[in-house]
Amino acid sequence: MKTQHKTLFIAFSSQKGGVGKSAFTALSASTLHYRLGYNVVVIDADFPQYSLFKMRSRDLTMVMENEGLKRMAYKQFTTINKKVYPILQSKAESLLETAYDFLDASTVPIDVIFFDLPGTVNTAGILNALAGMHYIFTPITADRLVMESTLVFTQLMQEVIMKKGETSISSINLFWNQVDGRERSPLYEIYTGLIKDLGLSLMTTQIMNSTRFRKESEMTAKTVFRSTVLPPDEQMMKACRFDQFMSEFLKIIQL
Repeated sequence: MKTQHKTLFIAFSSQKGGVGKSAFTALSASTLHYRLGYNVVVIDADFPQYSLFKMRSRDLTMVMENEGLKRMAYKQFTTINKKVYPILQSKAESLLETAYDFLDASTVPIDVIFFDLPGTVNTAGILNALAGMHYIFTPITADRLVMESTLVFTQLMQEVIMKKGETSISSINLFWNQVDGRERSPLYEIYTGLIKDLGLSLMTTQIMNSTRFRKESEMTAKTVFRSTVLPPDEQMMKACRFDQFMSEFLKIIQL
């Protein structure tokens, strides 16, 4: 095996579906690769839907059929002189093997590999895969079922896996997603206190609720938010505070 450039393994992981882990994987990967100049790879292990792998095909089609986005993509690629980042498919049980095989074969040093994981701990190989991450980021919402499953799982990771020392994990970072700026639920204060009492890490940035995380871009769009081919529009990032999230994210992973 050749000597490896230090590559960070990062997963957006959650035990509940619909809280945004695939969206954050795409947004973070595209920001790092296209806007900040890092070399990124995504491994989609969210079997059987493989949503990010399928998203790439949709994104490429949209860019080719939208003249404004086609010009934007051409300008981007001629400016940064980088191809789109690879998106690989893998089963959870062979996830780390897929990553190391890619790194061995890669002719360019890879800074970050993002892993999009299945939303259940019952998936074969998922605990081993998670133990191989350097950083885990977990979106949470002020919903009792989401919080219960997240806190139980995060405690399991901290108490059982991290304390045994059989892991690469530096930190597990929870962060609020889908926050409604018009409505202040007491659940935020209650759960924030509980997270602190449990000794878990909670990021300062709260991501505001936005349909952009769930909606595919229209063929007539002049800008894009969630894309695997172009970076998220800066105004849209600011509107939901994703720009603040990325600043805090980069401080945590010390890239």
